[in-house]
Amino acid sequence: MKTICANRRLAAIALVASLLTAPPLWAQTAVDESPSAGAMVGDLLVARPIGLVMTVGGTAAWIVSLPFTLMAGHAGEAAETLMVGPAETTFLRCLGCRETGYTNKDIERNRAQSADAQSAD
Repeated sequence: MKTICANRRLAAIALVASLLTAPPLWAQTAVDESPSAGAMVGDLLVARPIGLVMTVGGTAAWIVSLPFTLMAGHAGEAAETLMVGPAETTFLRCLGCRETGYTNKDIERNRAQSADAQSAD
């Protein structure tokens, strides 16, 4: 009887400890917006060709599954997953970056160009 209570207490302590340590593990690290030359070369020679193959393969899979997804009404979701996602990571990332889309450097440069254009007018 005493060992059952001790095991329950031990299990409760382990559960609380795991719940307290889990949020730092879920936190994302900051994105490196100025990748190194090695990351750029690796991205160009390895990741982009793989992304291109995934985009073409996803497009083929989407075309094959299109009759079924149209009947189910989820053709848009299938296209997003199979074609658009791989295409974005292949063609809309800066070379060596990990996140798709604009980086802070791009946004700042676009704002500066807009401000220069407005001041010129």
